[in-house]
Amino acid sequence: MKVLVVGGSGYLGAEVVRRSVAAGHRVAATYRTARVEVPGVSGYALDVRDRAQVADTVAAVRPDVVVNAAYRKDDWVSCADGAAYVALAAVAVGARLVHVSSDAVFAGTAGRYAEAAVPDPVTPYGAAKAAAETAVRAVAPHAVVARTSLIVGDGDSVHERRVHELAARPDGVLFTDVVRCPVHVGDLAGALLDLAGTDRTGIHHLAGGDALTRYELGVLIARRDGLDPAALPSGPRAGGPSDIRLDCAATRRHLRTELRGARTFLAVR
Repeated sequence: MKVLVVGGSGYLGAEVVRRSVAAGHRVAATYRTARVEVPGVSGYALDVRDRAQVADTVAAVRPDVVVNAAYRKDDWVSCADGAAYVALAAVAVGARLVHVSSDAVFAGTAGRYAEAAVPDPVTPYGAAKAAAETAVRAVAPHAVVARTSLIVGDGDSVHERRVHELAARPDGVLFTDVVRCPVHVGDLAGALLDLAGTDRTGIHHLAGGDALTRYELGVLIARRDGLDPAALPSGPRAGGPSDIRLDCAATRRHLRTELRGARTFLAVR
């Protein structure tokens, strides 16, 4: 299988690239600034905001599967328009599309969100991701739209780096009333490739099995990394509580990859 990872130099995209190579797939990956440095992987500079460039790149690669992991939180065009351009290009070459979305499409007032829940975003990023979902499903009705949550790894994610920064210099807080379902980057990448190899379509939720506040997640990271959890500043969110628990039960039945909870993958060894 030939896999094209859009956003292949990003945190999640790079893991999808590595997992695809390990699985024996032929792999191409796009990047915005930082090159994709994985042996055997063809790299393509790409700005997803450029519709013609997206179409030309996908046409040149002619992949069987496109995994779109590209995003920029502060850029509507990259998140929303870019997703539509990737979907159009994938359809044009007959490629299967797996588009990565976010739990930010929800306001966080309902607590538990099933895959059929209607998006009600309250942030610009969430609105852009919701718009992207609508565009992808309209353009590529056979695509997978995979919503996920906070992505954590083995020390190199933005969330882990933030905990280290706060432990050294408490210039912010970890919220005690913001709940998410963190997922390990390796589990998420594996699950995305699992879905790529099925005939599944539509919305799928891919998140970890443990619902944690930002502070609880920070404590787990601190303990694993030998930091003092007592040094972490904590407090409520100024905008009020937010509780987004993605219900992944329907999707888990179709995965080979286990979506572990943070209490498992951040356990002290």
